Amino acid sequence: MGAAPVVYGQSDRPPRGDYSRAHSDYTCTQDYAAYTAQDHDTYHRLYERQSALLPGRASQEFIAALPSLGAKERIPRFEEVNERLFKATGWEIVGVPGLIPEVPFFSLLAQRKFPVTDWIRKPEEFEYIVEPDIFHDLFGHVPLLFNPVIADFIQAYGQGGLKAAELGACEMLSRLYWYTIEFGLIREGEKHGGGLRAYGAGILSSAGELEYSVRSPEPHRIPLELARTMRTLYKIDTYQQTYFVIDSMQQLLDLASVDLKPLYEELRQQPTIGAKELLPGETLLA
Repeated sequence: MGAAPVVYGQSDRPPRGDYSRAHSDYTCTQDYAAYTAQDHDTYHRLYERQSALLPGRASQEFIAALPSLGAKERIPRFEEVNERLFKATGWEIVGVPGLIPEVPFFSLLAQRKFPVTDWIRKPEEFEYIVEPDIFHDLFGHVPLLFNPVIADFIQAYGQGGLKAAELGACEMLSRLYWYTIEFGLIREGEKHGGGLRAYGAGILSSAGELEYSVRSPEPHRIPLELARTMRTLYKIDTYQQTYFVIDSMQQLLDLASVDLKPLYEELRQQPTIGAKELLPGETLLA
């Protein structure tokens, strides 16, 4: 008996992925033999394109960690990545058939297990895919799991997510994940050339948004503040209209020590903020 498919947001088609293969915790074994030569070629071409765009746009921590993924010519075997990853930070990646529910997701993160979708997009989806695939998850997320600070933050996020589920606050907490781990920017110091750089996986795995997020004059870029971020709605079908900026990876880990229960109660009394809405007196970063 497989797990039930999951949908976030609105979609005109059912979720992709074979959920009949999933265990009760939504994990599944990577069926490496199922990948075709075309699948490996798609991964290689995506990797080549994105890695060429990283200098001057991606955080130095990400660029330094990317080689830890291993060979770029083919889809990596999860067990090979895990040999290096577990030694580095005690994390491992586990296969999933696609999007999974919040509580199983939080539970895996709390155990230092990161769910990675095991299928890859079709060639005709090279430029854009609705759901995260193996390239998004591996290239976008996994390199920074080799960074001890980010590794600890994501585990703490999973632990906080389990508490949020009990308090009915998952939606507020999900905005923090969206605006950091998926679409976060960092303001790097002069030793790295200065300026804004991307560390969020949704940006790093997208050719268009990588340039847009750090160079375009269109979106708002605001220093990250916990309550502001957790009140802010986000877009799932366009580039982001607002990005929140941190000054260091340690800043994220410091957020993990905050008791969010009273903040949830406070935020319930306040209206949400639109994806491109500014509050009076807010500072925008160039």
